[in-house]
Amino acid sequence: MALNDTLSHFTPPPHPKGIVLAGTDVVLRPVSVADHAADLFAANSQDSQGAIWDYLPYGPFPTLCAYETWLASQEALQDPAFFAIIRRSDDRAIGLASFLRIDQANGSIEVGHINFAPPLQRTRAGTEAMVLMMQWAFENGYRRYEWKCNALNRKSRHAAQRLGLSYEGVFRQMSIVKGRNRDTAWFAAIDSEWPALKAAFQRYLDPQNFDAQGRPIVALSALTQPLLFKRDDLAFA
Repeated sequence: MALNDTLSHFTPPPHPKGIVLAGTDVVLRPVSVADHAADLFAANSQDSQGAIWDYLPYGPFPTLCAYETWLASQEALQDPAFFAIIRRSDDRAIGLASFLRIDQANGSIEVGHINFAPPLQRTRAGTEAMVLMMQWAFENGYRRYEWKCNALNRKSRHAAQRLGLSYEGVFRQMSIVKGRNRDTAWFAAIDSEWPALKAAFQRYLDPQNFDAQGRPIVALSALTQPLLFKRDDLAFA
């Protein structure tokens, strides 16, 4: 976009609080302590090493009561706006994600606080959940979709690029989390990139792209890597 390009037709997009995102394998609903806390706690407890909490600023939670207290503090927030990721096959919540840093005036939104319990990790359903969030953002008028993570978190860096989000650098000593320094790696996609990304997601999520064991025939990264504006080589190391 040139320096003198104007955005005379830009209209601030809607806020995501309260939306429901329905896919083939999952549904994302506004998180509710009453509806989702017990399922989420049980699913999280399958991670016996507690690795899912390593790069989050909260957790692990030793008891359901402690988890309910934390989740209640998040439920009413406008930003972040938390969603439970619910598996359609049994209607159980097995993950969390949120929209945050919701900047309607500038059309920018971030996905974060992503916490996939073991049953959701490395699954088609988990990918679909992330695609549904990106799709909602771009198709409702957001111009920029961000992903930020601890620079030490290679899995998150890889996941961002697998979803077609381009590397934008590392902000050094950005914050202190759980008493430790956090350098933050930034990734983003912009609205002009969405049509090609959407086509890649549709091809990947097509049932014919999965074999009888549920393994993808064509990897998502093979479809999205050529679309990256800039690649994070550390994430692919």
